[in-house]
Amino acid sequence: MANEDSVALAAVGPRLRALRQQRGTTLTQLAELTGISVSTLSRLESGNRKPTLELLLPLARAHQVPLDELVDSPVAGDPRVRPKPIVRHGITFLPLTRRPGGVQAFKLIFPPDASAGERNQQSHEGYEWLYVLSGRLRLLLGENDLTLTEGEVAEFDTRIPHRILNPGPGTAEALVLFGPQGERLHVRARPATGEQR
Repeated sequence: MANEDSVALAAVGPRLRALRQQRGTTLTQLAELTGISVSTLSRLESGNRKPTLELLLPLARAHQVPLDELVDSPVAGDPRVRPKPIVRHGITFLPLTRRPGGVQAFKLIFPPDASAGERNQQSHEGYEWLYVLSGRLRLLLGENDLTLTEGEVAEFDTRIPHRILNPGPGTAEALVLFGPQGERLHVRARPATGEQR
């Protein structure tokens, strides 16, 4: 990270010189516009003076460019998540989040399961939110036996014994958010107002 910062700072001088020359401005004219001495401007352009915010702000105004153009802020990396599928008990898990801890997102693909009622329910620490994308899912949750269809949502404390199955006939897909420390998902139907509730 420090090396990237050094490279970005080293590129500021040549970028300042190129901007000034493109506009046909002399160091003296730029000094008059910015209030920065000619010697300081010359040292900035040659890389012999470290750029500071106090120097870059008036230069950005004088050149009429955004500050990030002077320091060439790094472009954000590719934000797409490229999940590596994990298959457990025939269910395909596609992780949709990359950072450990906190709420984790998964797309789950459930094949039809003929032995739907034969497996034991499991419990563990956490909180889960389940949205059915396609097909049907059977949610065994404690004493409850629920069938969820496309567009339906369930959320539950995973300390309650549970099992999610696909009664068929086709494949079912779901989006699952899981909070290992019991974080609950907060969904707002409208923006929050300044009022306390």
